[in-house]
Amino acid sequence: MKTVSEVLKAKDKQNQQVHTIEWDHTVFEALVVMSSKNVGALPVVKQGEVVGIISERDYARKLILKGLSSVTTKVHEVMSSPVITVDAHKTVEECMNIMTDSHLRHLPVVVDGKLLGLLSIGDLVKEAPCSTCSNIKKTTSISCTGPWPNGVFWC
Repeated sequence: MKTVSEVLKAKDKQNQQVHTIEWDHTVFEALVVMSSKNVGALPVVKQGEVVGIISERDYARKLILKGLSSVTTKVHEVMSSPVITVDAHKTVEECMNIMTDSHLRHLPVVVDGKLLGLLSIGDLVKEAPCSTCSNIKKTTSISCTGPWPNGVFWC
């Protein structure tokens, strides 16, 4: 199974750059960045360290539904924290388990205190082969999609 490092390297150039927001910026500023970069979440940093994550879900549930203003509310007031991170040596399967168990859609990748990337659940799903595909192909006429360039069949 692929590692986080391999997944990050495989992302196209546009999606390799990690966009962040400072912890004391407004939620409105975070929304502007998310919109302009076409991302659903931003790691929140304070003095270069990842201290949380803010997502469109945080905006909807912690701001809008409570009648708060994105123009006056600071990111640190609604961000998800403490943030769960992984290092580059974790496998896709380990990351999927973390995301499932913790109900996360985004997972910052941090090595030696430095933010290297941000994995979305979509990034991981693209990399997770259907473990039963080869068994299905052997025993039925159901066909799976593939093989992909790496030779793995996907359902």
